[in-house]
Amino acid sequence: MNQYPLWKYLLILFMLVAGLIYTLPNYYGEASAVQVQPRNSSIKVDDALKQRVEEALKAANLNAEKVTLDENSIKVRFASTDTDSQMKAKDVLEKALGDNYSAALNLLPRSPEWMASIWALPMYLGLDLRGGIHILIQVDMPSALNKAMEANASDMRKDFHEKDVPYAGISREGQVVTVRFRDAESRSKGEAEIKQHLGSLVLNSKEEGGEYLLLATLKLEEQKVIQDAALQQNLVTLRKRINNALAGGTGLAEPIIQQQGADRIVIQLPGVQDPAMVTELIGRTAILEVRMVDEEHAYSPGAPVPYGDELYKEPDGRGMLLVKKDVILTGDNISDAKQGFTGNTNEPAVHLTLDNKGANEFKVATKENVGKRMAIILFEKERGVLKGEVVTAPVIHEEIGGGRVQISGHMTSEEAGKTALLLRSGALAAPVEIIEQRTVGPSLGKDNIDRGFHSTWIGFAAITLFMIAYYMMFGGVSMLSLGANLLLLVGMMSLAQATLTLPGMAGIALTLGMAIDSNVLINERIREELRNGVSPQAAIHAGYDRAFGTILDSNITTFIAGFALLLFGTGPVQGFAVVLCMGILTSMFSSVLVSRALVNLIYGRRARLSKVAIG
Repeated sequence: MNQYPLWKYLLILFMLVAGLIYTLPNYYGEASAVQVQPRNSSIKVDDALKQRVEEALKAANLNAEKVTLDENSIKVRFASTDTDSQMKAKDVLEKALGDNYSAALNLLPRSPEWMASIWALPMYLGLDLRGGIHILIQVDMPSALNKAMEANASDMRKDFHEKDVPYAGISREGQVVTVRFRDAESRSKGEAEIKQHLGSLVLNSKEEGGEYLLLATLKLEEQKVIQDAALQQNLVTLRKRINNALAGGTGLAEPIIQQQGADRIVIQLPGVQDPAMVTELIGRTAILEVRMVDEEHAYSPGAPVPYGDELYKEPDGRGMLLVKKDVILTGDNISDAKQGFTGNTNEPAVHLTLDNKGANEFKVATKENVGKRMAIILFEKERGVLKGEVVTAPVIHEEIGGGRVQISGHMTSEEAGKTALLLRSGALAAPVEIIEQRTVGPSLGKDNIDRGFHSTWIGFAAITLFMIAYYMMFGGVSMLSLGANLLLLVGMMSLAQATLTLPGMAGIALTLGMAIDSNVLINERIREELRNGVSPQAAIHAGYDRAFGTILDSNITTFIAGFALLLFGTGPVQGFAVVLCMGILTSMFSSVLVSRALVNLIYGRRARLSKVAIG
């Protein structure tokens, strides 16, 4: 009556062994490490590089536990707490290998390699458990609106030129574009043209100094659309930057990058040990623009800048350059950017690949401006101010097709690599500024882990004492199944590479409580059957079968609530929901199958069972 077929026992045994194997990597911990990578993808990572790393460490009297070579990097692992050697090794390797290689602080799991080969890896730990960096950044929304109005001003110039609308000048002050006309008729014609093609603008007429003016501003609803788009583009761009630059270089796992309010972004980077590098990467604003040099006007010191022009330093820094405001291309048209070298002089350069739209526009622009200079300008934010620098301003000798552009100038290999990374990740729609930065040390994270596990084990021990005292043998069986539940839950989280946070540890505690509730229902049902005079074997059978429906119903309702939290929650709420949903699955398996398998092994083979130890 109370016997499982052999295959079911084997299935349960297989699940428990698999749970144990995938749980074990979490107990080995992590070790301090340094990861060496080439800055240029064309440089190979091979045994020769590994030997250079080992020789540099040996010369500095630094003893590494292990130096490993993989496809993209060299990893140098030290003792788990040897952060001094880790920091020294980073400095030594940067000096020994030169500018073509980067050395980044890292954390590596100490679990055996055979475990990693079967994807038995430790679960990720959140910022509160592993340590790391928390950053709150402010998006400069006025700059996004200014950029939109500058684009509108550029569109006006093109439209007026194509439709032969006479105008005296177009200028922008902040978020207001002023269009000057010499007579009312021209203004009316210009106003009609703007309303037809630029419906997002509000126009106001004004007369001043004998000129007829149109003042253009953005509609309120259009401002909101631009601000929302800028925030979303910055979110996407920052995710790309962080994933490209940090995922393989600083031991980063599961970064949290999300919106906070209307103009702020929260970034949490668990495991990051080099905050300065991260803040530099996030804070830099690389916006690329391609414009034509104004060769019709000559620059004179102290003279006003002509309408439609802006003033920048020459690439060599010797003079000033008048550049037209009309933008031919932006960083949005870049599909790829790689560090490389020029073909003739072998100087560091950035090789760009344009998308179809960018390639076509660049081809037309170069065809129409043969013999003229084209300026490639890189904008970056320094100390809160957005500054533009002409990286190169070559003469266009012929039409350039194919969508490939090369930027070269006075830059080092490191600068070329960083510029390529920023451009490859996409341009920020608006500059950002770090307004809050907090660092959680690994020691604090370890304290949180210790306290969380201690509280879990204390609770587990208290439940064990109560269950054994109240339900005797069946209480012991319940606790063994509860241990199996914890084993399977941790193993499943490790296999899924889920992120464990403090709320997640609360989810584990809740899962254990829910799992023991299921066993209490089963045990009380068996007791009830025994009180009704049913034989022990029949009582065990009825207790498990009849309690199953109640257990299933309660777990399904809880799973629905947890799934809703997973879909609509953010950050710590999602961490809690992941553990809760996984815990419901493992508790159903352990509370019913594992528990009954143990009871079957203890009592199922006794044909004349007269009594069971259930209190």
